[in-house]
Amino acid sequence: MAINTSILKKPLDIKFDLDLGQLAGASRMLGVDISASSIKMVELSRKGKPPYSYSLERYVIEPMPTDALQDGGINQIEQVSECMRNALKRMGTRQKKAVMALPLTAVITKKINVPAGLREDDLEFQVETEANQYVPFALDEVNLDFQVIGPVPDYPEEVEVLLAAARKDKVEDRVAAALSAGLKVEVMDIEQFAAQSMFARAITQQLPDEGKDKVVALIDIGASVTRINVLLNGESVYMRDLSFGGNQLTQEIQNQFNLSPEEAETAKRNGTLPENYSNDVLKPFCETVALEVSRALQFFFTSTQYTQVDFIFLSGGCASIPGLEEIISGRTNVITQIVNPFADMALSGRVAQRQLKMDAPVLLTASGLAMRGFDPS
Repeated sequence: MAINTSILKKPLDIKFDLDLGQLAGASRMLGVDISASSIKMVELSRKGKPPYSYSLERYVIEPMPTDALQDGGINQIEQVSECMRNALKRMGTRQKKAVMALPLTAVITKKINVPAGLREDDLEFQVETEANQYVPFALDEVNLDFQVIGPVPDYPEEVEVLLAAARKDKVEDRVAAALSAGLKVEVMDIEQFAAQSMFARAITQQLPDEGKDKVVALIDIGASVTRINVLLNGESVYMRDLSFGGNQLTQEIQNQFNLSPEEAETAKRNGTLPENYSNDVLKPFCETVALEVSRALQFFFTSTQYTQVDFIFLSGGCASIPGLEEIISGRTNVITQIVNPFADMALSGRVAQRQLKMDAPVLLTASGLAMRGFDPS
């Protein structure tokens, strides 16, 4: 499937556009986040005129087989598609327009400098010429997108451009799974950039003075990977991935209580583990998470110009573990909170507020993708 190249207006928001014409004026949008453990779907609505008001209409988290994804790519298209169908059925939505994303590991990004003042077609030609130097595949095998970031400091005759390229098969696998489930993919974004955009929006609601000039770390604790993204005034200044996540907790539950992987995951989600689970398994796991976060921040300090982090926000499947934020705060001496991407949104009557409080940090990327659908430019 061909994907058109487009110039994007907002810094650090690369996306691969599919059919943006139908998005203009959209009042509802689905964000679909595919991770190793589950599919998260979020439906947002937008009302009024700028500044718009947004509402969370519905959402769902659908578990997925462990072998459906491999190294960020779809390994079993039919399994993923079936999970999407189940998720849509549970949501009960009629909305079919969706925004999806690739993991950053599946995308090649590079900042380049080009002459300022180029016409759009000349800029596209220049970017494609430069891309040949950095993309290790033939350009007809990749989807290429780019955006102008702004003038190069001290060189006003040049502008900085961020280009992104992904192999077509990686994009087309996600599109095919969605189409089979009855969805129409309007935009293919990048997971970390969608989460970052939504996070930057969320912290303005959760921090004094909208977090201005504060160094804020987003710690996303997923099933197998913990992602560190440090931001200053909405711009990322540091990213790092750790090979650590909630799977370690599931593995320890298996070992401690002699359960299968499926039984361990179900018991963890449903809260049906023995009484000694909290002290013997969960608390040591939280201490390990806090130690990993502390080490990651120390690495950030030693490898950058920064010497402190003012706030830590947690997202991902482990973020809502009771007491984890206090343990991390105690270990790092940094104020730690759980991110809530819906802090300034209305909630429809279909959303259970108590359950959303537990699920909100898992929905950061999916909500960022849904929000992206309202801004196709």
